[in-house]
Amino acid sequence: MRVHLVDGTYELFRQHYGQASRHGGAPPGAATAGVVASTIALLAGGATHLGVATDSVVQSFRNELWAGYKTGEGLDEEIVVQFPLLDEALAALGVALWPMVEFEADDALGSAAAVAAADERVEQAIILTPDKDLGQCVSGSRVVQFDRRKNETLDEAGVIAKFGVPPSSIADYLALVGDTADGFPGLPGWGAKSASALLARYGRLEDIPAAEADWDVPGGVRGAAKLAATLRERFDEALLFRKVATIVTTVPVGSVDDWLWQGPTPALAAVAERLGAPELVVRAEKAATRRLR
Repeated sequence: MRVHLVDGTYELFRQHYGQASRHGGAPPGAATAGVVASTIALLAGGATHLGVATDSVVQSFRNELWAGYKTGEGLDEEIVVQFPLLDEALAALGVALWPMVEFEADDALGSAAAVAAADERVEQAIILTPDKDLGQCVSGSRVVQFDRRKNETLDEAGVIAKFGVPPSSIADYLALVGDTADGFPGLPGWGAKSASALLARYGRLEDIPAAEADWDVPGGVRGAAKLAATLRERFDEALLFRKVATIVTTVPVGSVDDWLWQGPTPALAAVAERLGAPELVVRAEKAATRRLR
């Protein structure tokens, strides 16, 4: 079997800044309706075991680790007010739902990927998000990422091609280069080329030699002396950023069997009506009928 693990928060943003925001007079729940419709499309397309992770609140434990970590400041209020609505709608659709409060949607996705990888019945786990931090959860071609907007699949070879490092080094890579989307800067002077060159050779921050003279990297590293000095002086900060960037894989998400979709719940009709999209019920019922044949 294949399992589909959906980043519901990303999908909400994608729908809001995509089709929902391009149509004037769209109802307040247009983005939520779009997420539900796209989830039904996955199910209609053959997905059987599916879970959706959402951020019920914007902040998480990472805000306590790093003061500059992303908050809800500056977020479009039209999106924020749909967080609880999205959870309600997905629950009514009957899919496995992981609404995060202390942790983040990415942590639920990573945890579900780990559960799927441990289940020998699972042929492939597909994490539906383009977020680069989820690259650390990719494994061979069995656990992959899929960017629905670009229709692009990223397996382990794809992660290496894109970042220059394997999945096991993604958190270390982000610790050095930073992640503006998540609000931590990385180390001054360190960029994608220098980080990938060193981590491709040494794997983890701890294994990068402290002295640049000991760096054994093909072609060398531009500005090695300054980069090495920065890493030595701010090593604890780099370790902190790595902790911030590391996906938690122990969030309770149930078992693969819990993710089997068995059709919409009776509550979907009322929710769909509130969303101004009563047709969602018909679509969901058709998808369920086709699956149960």
